[in-house]
Amino acid sequence: MSADKKTKTGHKKTKAGERLTKIMTDYYVDLHKGANKGKFVVWGAIIIPAELLKGFDSVVFAVPESHAATRAAKALGPMQCEKAEQMSYSMDLCSYARIDIGTAFDGGKGSPTFGLPKPDLLISNNNNCSLLVKWFDVYHREWGTPHFILDVPFCYESQKKKDLNYIIDQYHDLIRILEEMTGEKLDMEKVQEALNYTNEALKHWKRFISFAANRPSGITAFDSFVQMAPILTMRGTPELAEHFKFLADETEERVEAGIFPIPNERYRLLWDNIAPWHQLRKMSSRLAKLGANIVSASYTYCFGSLEGNFDPYHYEGSDPLWALARMQNTTICPTGLGLRCKAMSEAIERIGIDGVVFASNRSCKVYSLMQMDQQKYISEKCGIPTVMIDVDHADVRKYSEENAFLRIEALLESIGARRAGA
Repeated sequence: MSADKKTKTGHKKTKAGERLTKIMTDYYVDLHKGANKGKFVVWGAIIIPAELLKGFDSVVFAVPESHAATRAAKALGPMQCEKAEQMSYSMDLCSYARIDIGTAFDGGKGSPTFGLPKPDLLISNNNNCSLLVKWFDVYHREWGTPHFILDVPFCYESQKKKDLNYIIDQYHDLIRILEEMTGEKLDMEKVQEALNYTNEALKHWKRFISFAANRPSGITAFDSFVQMAPILTMRGTPELAEHFKFLADETEERVEAGIFPIPNERYRLLWDNIAPWHQLRKMSSRLAKLGANIVSASYTYCFGSLEGNFDPYHYEGSDPLWALARMQNTTICPTGLGLRCKAMSEAIERIGIDGVVFASNRSCKVYSLMQMDQQKYISEKCGIPTVMIDVDHADVRKYSEENAFLRIEALLESIGARRAGA
């Protein structure tokens, strides 16, 4: 940024933020309209091959995890969790699952989107969440809805060929089931077209989060948390590619104009784990008053990257099933400690991170399990201060704002002391 540019604050809703509201509203409206017209409704986990479903004109796709996160961000989490708890589901279960179960079995009451249309097929996996299989099994038992479980091997290194072929074999089984249930043949050209849209979208997504490296940062992690919503629900669509291009372009224009969300940025932090949906506004505002910006998060920088890497994976027109199988390891949870540490170390160096907030998530065990070892590794390898706080991504009853900020403020003091001693 040139010296004559004035640094401005950027807390007002951006055009991309307004655009996001519209496309997500349209998504839920179209989802319900499609179901009402007799389209085949699939409920899927966030990392299933959504582009594969684009090969069927009769299929519409819903994501219970994303729906639950939206409810939590609108402060509806506890109300929907309590409905599930009154049905004897334990408070120790994932809050996403409790929100979704509470909403589904109450007919969508209390949901701004009127819940999700009832599924014709459930597709879960075990690579980003082992509990999700049991969660979807609830609907299989109660409604008799067929449930396809995608089994993805855990990886401690780059994906093995035998594991990739194992996933592809399961895709063929899924295609056969979808063809039998819908009465429609898969159009592989449409799958390839969907992959091209996803590849274009993720290219712009990586461009958007790259502005975290600017000083001051052009974004906050809270921006990326909110803007990731269509990645989960609209992969394989031109609307997703168009929106992320708009998002990246607007962010670039704002940086060039000297407009930053935290212009007095003194502390650049990285967040590890799922977003605290019920705290987005409160946490970002409180951090801003301290001159602190969580500029990046493992939860968002992993999307579009293969295991342990930071740069995007590029689909170059290869066999769509091969590409979709390769992309099953583009998230944090199905990768070992070494790969997680590799990706985070690279993010810390590229973005210029001063400290890391490890958010031990009471709902997401698979994400949180390795954090103490990862915290030790990052502290020693990268030589920067870190802190561990307790959160729950969707149930505010399991979160203490004051306890969390007591530790975060201690982290900021450690960063200040480290600078003073440098």
